[in-house]
Amino acid sequence: MDEKIKELPACPVETTLTLIGDKWKVLILRDLMPGTKRFGELKKSIGSVSQKVLTAQLRDMEKNGLVHREVYAEVPPRVEYSLTELGRSLKPILDSMWSWGEGYKKQLSN
Repeated sequence: MDEKIKELPACPVETTLTLIGDKWKVLILRDLMPGTKRFGELKKSIGSVSQKVLTAQLRDMEKNGLVHREVYAEVPPRVEYSLTELGRSLKPILDSMWSWGEGYKKQLSN
């Protein structure tokens, strides 16, 4: 059995939360869904995340196969982030979260 699989929780919901349960990870997914972004673009679009936290979250998502990091041999170096096919497969979950959030906000305004 694969080591990674042994480390994951038995419950599929808990597995998903382990991979994307952090607020920043969900926002990274949201912002990479339309396409590739550079680190500075991600930091700006997400907002109040620190550089250290964003770096750590991106590394974790890369390690888990959700994000691809491409480094270009330029001066200064250019680094771009994009979602892997596995990362893009989370789109229906994000779409559902968006729809639920919209409904919740409407409910509150009534």
